[in-house]
Amino acid sequence: MRVSYHPDYFVELPPGHPFPMAKFPELHRILTDSGVIRYADVLRPREAELDLLRLVHAEAYLWKLATGNLTAAEERRLGIPWTDALWRRSRLAVNGTLNAALMALQDGYAGNLAGGTHHAFPDHGQGFCVLNDVAICIRRLLADGCIRRALVVDLDVHQGNGTAAIFEHDDTVYTFSMHGEKNFPARKTRSSLDIGLPCACADEYYLDTLTAALPGVIRDARPDCVFYLAGVDPVAGDRYGRMALSMAGLEARDRYVIAQMRDAGLPLVLLLSGGYAATPSRTAELHAVAFRVAVDLYERRSADLAIGLASA
Repeated sequence: MRVSYHPDYFVELPPGHPFPMAKFPELHRILTDSGVIRYADVLRPREAELDLLRLVHAEAYLWKLATGNLTAAEERRLGIPWTDALWRRSRLAVNGTLNAALMALQDGYAGNLAGGTHHAFPDHGQGFCVLNDVAICIRRLLADGCIRRALVVDLDVHQGNGTAAIFEHDDTVYTFSMHGEKNFPARKTRSSLDIGLPCACADEYYLDTLTAALPGVIRDARPDCVFYLAGVDPVAGDRYGRMALSMAGLEARDRYVIAQMRDAGLPLVLLLSGGYAATPSRTAELHAVAFRVAVDLYERRSADLAIGLASA
């Protein structure tokens, strides 16, 4: 499986800051040390150019990010203090998602060991999200004629309000968000399909809801490419999640979503989105589940096809 990753996905934050920035290098270590991802299959992105970011973001907002001129209120809404390193890592992650999408169109699936920053709006950041990597990437793929339609499957516990707002009136992009109804953001925007779940939602209810909805989403979206925001904050014990998914439930979720896309022959872009477990290492372990499942499902399919050819 090919993935995007850059060591500068990690930037220093003030002591005690709740965002688990160390999860990015730790996820890379877990996946490469275990052999899930080969070092040769890790592509290091460069920083996204402003012209790419302008496909989604307002000029005034990009100027503030480039020059460090966010107001105190804007920085509070973003939730992360501005630094030049943060601005750079945000542009690296955008190109990481674009690279992952191009690789998925070639290979059938690929991932970014970051991304899924779905709370970023055209004119402001929010909820630890500076730039909306998914929206930027989709706009570029559409503009270049690489795809005609896209599907965003957002299973972060928080509604993908920025992505939903960006594509609300765009019939070429279907946004599906299954999230905590009484969780951040307090004011939801409108996705193509929103499913709000109750607090303390556990495996059975969660998986029954997902399996009832996703086949219809795929049918209605008719996508050429799928972006899966595999947030791990619905898992029990997450700092901000308010849900009760078990590890087995998380794996069953990821296995179901990824198998649906594989079986439909839809190029799949796998992204992290949120997760706030007790430690960054634990958060990275949870994120690793989706990548392990993806490699297992796609490699098994390749092995099955090889066996079929050999026995023909």
